[in-house]
Amino acid sequence: MTYDYRVRDPMGQTLEGTLEAASLEDASQQLRRDGFEVLNVAVHAEEPLWTRRVTKSEIIYTTSQLSIMVDTGITLSTALAGIIAQEENPTLRKILMDLQESVEAGGDFSSALAKHPKQFNQTYVSLVRAAEATGSLGEMLERIAGYLRKEVETRGRVRAAMAYPTVMMVAAVGVTIFLLTYIMPKFIPLFESRGASLPGPTKILMGVSTALLGYWYLWVLLLVVLVVAWIVGRRTEQGRAAWDWAKIHCPLLGKTYRKVVISRSIRTLATMISAGVPVVESIELSGEVAGNIHYKKMWDHVLDQVTAGQRIHDALAGNPLMPHVLVQMIASGEETGKLDYVLERVSNYYDQEVEASLKTTTSLIEPIMIAVMGVVVGGIGMALMLPIFSLSRHPT
Repeated sequence: MTYDYRVRDPMGQTLEGTLEAASLEDASQQLRRDGFEVLNVAVHAEEPLWTRRVTKSEIIYTTSQLSIMVDTGITLSTALAGIIAQEENPTLRKILMDLQESVEAGGDFSSALAKHPKQFNQTYVSLVRAAEATGSLGEMLERIAGYLRKEVETRGRVRAAMAYPTVMMVAAVGVTIFLLTYIMPKFIPLFESRGASLPGPTKILMGVSTALLGYWYLWVLLLVVLVVAWIVGRRTEQGRAAWDWAKIHCPLLGKTYRKVVISRSIRTLATMISAGVPVVESIELSGEVAGNIHYKKMWDHVLDQVTAGQRIHDALAGNPLMPHVLVQMIASGEETGKLDYVLERVSNYYDQEVEASLKTTTSLIEPIMIAVMGVVVGGIGMALMLPIFSLSRHPT
């Protein structure tokens, strides 16, 4: 069997390579007999056709493992080696090996993490940097894992709440297209052969059906143009601003989305401040994680005002994007010197509000979607049946 290894030679240089051995233990023994200090040995993984993605859950699990090991007194390098030995994701294993190598070379763990921004974002790196300054890396890693876990849970709730409406909408569109392109054309010859006087709704549906079948390529082209316009528009600042504005002002869903954004920003601000990260950097990161350009601009304004000497609640006062009650809570936290505690309580409150709001929104959307689907399908059905009723009463 082939094994990948990383060793340190007597001169202190780190070497990497592969070797053939009967087992993992045999491979380690071979390397030691050759005078090397074994840093890591793992089963050689064949190079995949595509790079396996590192999920958020894997980052959370790895962070929790590191936290436990570091808290028990294990050095960071040894902890990373232990995780590498059992990691099955080749992409994450490669990243962890790079982190281990950087740490063993004397570099900061935060600097090593910053080389992999897709897996470890700026918030993660800043929190680790603050922990390195205070010597509380194990505790901080556990806090980071909890922070990421809440993010994943909130995102999961939102996706689960939107799954049913999305399925219903797709079903409604699919049924409508099926009725207009398959069922309606079968009735058109009957109506035309009988010379029946067709009601207005039936004529409209016949025209739509004819347009869908006769000019299907134009509809496909229109769909492609809309998709391309959507993708390109989302990459422009004006397009992102328009879409983000629509999300926070959308009926039913807008209120819930605002709570999700506020919860995410406040939780980040609370975590950063309680970890000892400077307030200015904490505010900047709160804007980065908001995920909405309008809320980012709001936090950028707060950053400018705080840098100029104002307090956070003064900078937020009067802003329509931030609830007045929340501003008052922040003011109370700043007055009492317990801003991190207040923000933590507020973020937990908003997490509960998001969950309750999602349940309420879902309960409202479900009957609305059913009613809309019923009206659309029922309307098409009635447009088909009305001429048939007329023909049965007045046969030619």
